Amino acid sequence: MKNIFFTVLSLLIINPVTAQNNHEQEDSLMLRKIYDMSLLHGKSYDWLDHLSNKIGGRLSGSYQAQQAVEYTKAELESLGLDKVWLQPVMVPKWTRGSKEFAYVETSPGTTRNVNITALGGSVSTPASGTKARVIEVQGIEDLERYGEEQIKGKIVFFNRPMRPDLISTFEAYGGCVDQRYSGAAEAGKFGAVGVIVRSMTLKMDDYPHTGSMSYGETPVSKRIPAAAISTNDAAYLSGILKMNKHLQLYFKLNSEQHEDVQSYNVIGEITGSEHPEEIMVVGGHLDSWDIGDGAHDDGAGVVQSMEVLRLFKEMGYKPKRTIRVVLFMNEENGLRGGNKYAEVAKSKNEKHIFALESDSGGFTPRGFSFDADEAQFAQIQSWKALFKPYLIHYFELGGSGADVGPLKQGDVVLAGLRPDSQRYFDHHHAATDTFEHVNKRELELGAATMASLVYLIDNYGIKRINTDVEEKL
Repeated sequence: MKNIFFTVLSLLIINPVTAQNNHEQEDSLMLRKIYDMSLLHGKSYDWLDHLSNKIGGRLSGSYQAQQAVEYTKAELESLGLDKVWLQPVMVPKWTRGSKEFAYVETSPGTTRNVNITALGGSVSTPASGTKARVIEVQGIEDLERYGEEQIKGKIVFFNRPMRPDLISTFEAYGGCVDQRYSGAAEAGKFGAVGVIVRSMTLKMDDYPHTGSMSYGETPVSKRIPAAAISTNDAAYLSGILKMNKHLQLYFKLNSEQHEDVQSYNVIGEITGSEHPEEIMVVGGHLDSWDIGDGAHDDGAGVVQSMEVLRLFKEMGYKPKRTIRVVLFMNEENGLRGGNKYAEVAKSKNEKHIFALESDSGGFTPRGFSFDADEAQFAQIQSWKALFKPYLIHYFELGGSGADVGPLKQGDVVLAGLRPDSQRYFDHHHAATDTFEHVNKRELELGAATMASLVYLIDNYGIKRINTDVEEKL
């Protein structure tokens, strides 16, 4: 009798462990298949080649943006998904016009050209351009210190650099991007006639980086033109200002804001076999700035997201839950696509449990950041060992993606793919954001990493904290 008792007890203890080991082995093999398929037979690089080199920069409201909508919809349809559709969304339309021009005049007739680009949403200069003395500030907070007396009638030069001592380049970017976004609105309150902003990059080069800006509640008649200046030219301007505070800067912008136009989010779906009502999203934004071809920002995220569903179809994997790829329109200058998708989902009472966005470039994947509660995060961290063979180690709370952010409510877990960030801002919003700067293998590793996480969440679901608590009570 005693032997039988110990035998039963042993089975009760060993069987759960054995079952867990079996699950881990099955999951490990599945991840290996996903990575093999992406690296050996991937489609993401070819898709990106077309988006970048056949279509190019895809600014919201542009002909190229519409071409991208049509191309990606056709490619998703070719994968044999259960459903592919376009979701209409009204987007802003801003055009840059002819190439910008600027020079520094140190004395009458003595000039040096500098590299600038209009910030997205900026008004144009007068037809003859804008020319004025320059005042250098280190950030928006500096404006109050100088006041209207020193700023009125001048061009404000925002020259706060990204901090090079911060390991996370996204943290460095966040520390100074306010001067780009709100600098014109704030400088205008002190009577400035224009704004020049140091490009948001750690690299010293001659390429200015554009990006969105806002005038807030500033009346149209009082809006002042705003442009980014390359880091090399920012250093030159700052240095020469120390010797000659009376120099003048001339710049000419030809940009124009138009009426909103209709565009689309592109959506494809594999319907879940067991829990079709539970929806998982993987996506990136289809629009990009116009001065490059948007290969890293965010062509990479678009094709990686498409590849997640293609990999599952090619492998014959039938997800338990519904998986959608969403290619969002207008992340760069409005977030209209992300807001529209969340609005429609709410109106249909759809049940989203997870959303993953890739919008940090196509560099070597390091892991993910999560917007989740502690219990959900603990569940996800339990899978971390499965990613170790692929050198994926970064699993951290904090942040996801701009387009999936509007989906946050209740138990929904949001995530962002986190590639190595050290080179991202070399290309971000610049003319150098082009296809040749994307490494095929790094792009494919990112797609496989995304697919692996989606597979695990599909297989095990997401902890529903409220339900767990209720059951325990």
